[in-house]
Amino acid sequence: MLTLLNISNIALIDELRMEFDRGLNLLTGETGSGKSIVVDALGVLIGGRFSSELLKTGAERAFIEGLFSVTANRELTALLDSAGISLGPGGNDESNDHCEIIIRRELSTSGRNKIFINNQLATQTLLREVRPFLVDIHGQGDQQTLFSVDTHLDLLDSFAGVGASRQEVGAAYQRWSALGRELATLQQDEAEKFQLVDILKFQIEELERGQLAIEEDAALAEERRRLQNVETLTVLCSESYGLIYEDNDAALARVRQAAKQVEELSEYEISFREYLEGLESARAILEELAFSLREFSEKLEFSPARLAEIENRLAEISQLKRKYGGSIESSLEHLARSQDRLRQIEHADDRAHELSAELAAARADYVLRAEKLHRERVRAAKKFEQIVERGLAEVALENAKFEVQIDSPAAADMGTESEPRLQLGTAGHPEALVPAKPNCFTARGIDRVEFHFSANVGEAVKPLARVASGGEASRLMLVLKTAANASEFPRTIVFDEIDTGIGGRVSEAVGAKLKQLSESNQVLCVTHQPQIARFADTHLLVQKKVVSGHTAVSINSLGRRGRVEEIARMLTGAEITDSARRHARELIKS
Repeated sequence: MLTLLNISNIALIDELRMEFDRGLNLLTGETGSGKSIVVDALGVLIGGRFSSELLKTGAERAFIEGLFSVTANRELTALLDSAGISLGPGGNDESNDHCEIIIRRELSTSGRNKIFINNQLATQTLLREVRPFLVDIHGQGDQQTLFSVDTHLDLLDSFAGVGASRQEVGAAYQRWSALGRELATLQQDEAEKFQLVDILKFQIEELERGQLAIEEDAALAEERRRLQNVETLTVLCSESYGLIYEDNDAALARVRQAAKQVEELSEYEISFREYLEGLESARAILEELAFSLREFSEKLEFSPARLAEIENRLAEISQLKRKYGGSIESSLEHLARSQDRLRQIEHADDRAHELSAELAAARADYVLRAEKLHRERVRAAKKFEQIVERGLAEVALENAKFEVQIDSPAAADMGTESEPRLQLGTAGHPEALVPAKPNCFTARGIDRVEFHFSANVGEAVKPLARVASGGEASRLMLVLKTAANASEFPRTIVFDEIDTGIGGRVSEAVGAKLKQLSESNQVLCVTHQPQIARFADTHLLVQKKVVSGHTAVSINSLGRRGRVEEIARMLTGAEITDSARRHARELIKS
């Protein structure tokens, strides 16, 4: 659960520190007081997208920091361990059921944002992977997502706890798809294949005929430079040889003479003896250099034929380099790729047979896993319907009916094509076939899930998007989210103005549902309804004030007297009457 939230320089907030407790935590206040800013900041903290518009006017930097106390979870521990992040107190003690996680996001106008988890740098990807273990936020208008059929499958799967099966299906689908793409590449138009073979053979023959070698061009360029400067090299070698070895005052003779005199000097002053070894080394180096110069000079010979041969070879290498990547290395890589590609094409028929067998096996594996996932969904759907209908009765929708419609391919019509065109049957009734629909095999399985709903007696269930009003959608969203998450670990569940479109007795029913949910999860809820506020375990009042010429947001935890005043304000508005206070006390007491 979230125990502490610090916010700095976000929207209208300068500095704000909030402490939360177990159970139902309610945020109330006038419209526009900043309640939703708190929820938005929490969303950014756990991996939501940060916009520079969230920064307080005039501020260049901001931070959001949260302290979470979470139930020990192997999956969470493994996730953090893989990132090299250790859990807080109690995290590595198997006898301790709880541990602490501190998340901090530092934000700036420059875009250089930083994320820390337990004081260690982390990525936004990791933060989003950690988020499901900590917080589940349902903001304003989230009920509209219920009208999208794509979300229905995810809600059912969340309730059914089939995450592992879905991953297996997704992996099988990806392998099937990859093999299908490879086979499609092999099955190109025959004319195109023959044309490609001709091109590859020409390029391979040209490169093999070129017999390129790594750094050959550099060696040839050096030899060409030597041949073009034979006369200069001869003169330099001769003069250098004379200066070092042959002249009367040659350097080698002078070094020998100096060495002899220093040796004699060292008999009188021992400190000079240490220079004798260096003089001997210098003599040996000069002697070796002189012999090398003489030997190199003797081999120098101008050859117009060899120079022409080098020029031709360098031109040939340059042409191949221009055609195949700009260097000898890239040309040799192109040769290897072309040879591999040609072998693949020449053995395409053999590989096509292999791929066809692999594709059939991959498809069978996918279908097997997808059918298993389908059966798990069908089993969970009936139980999900019952739980949701009970939940709807608890939020004053006693006559509501809720059904999960699952459409999937009939077993007899699964086909063997890589691009199947399958008929669909209602879940549990494969004989009830309807016209085929394309693309019914997906990474999420073979099922199409849609929720059907009816709020009134005598009305048949119809697709949710066509029959649910705003108030009904708000309550249905609460019930669905509660039911879908019931099988998962406790966390902080946030509702931002769940009371939109409802009031009176319905508000009280929603409040009771929130209270029930808070028995197993920490609930943080923004509300304007006194009938909901009365259920609070922790009541936080958000206020907006003008201080020293600028607007600031504050938050205070209310005691009993403060709660009476705030609920009375919610009942009557700006002018709080004694009657409203009595009513507020009765609400809290009841």
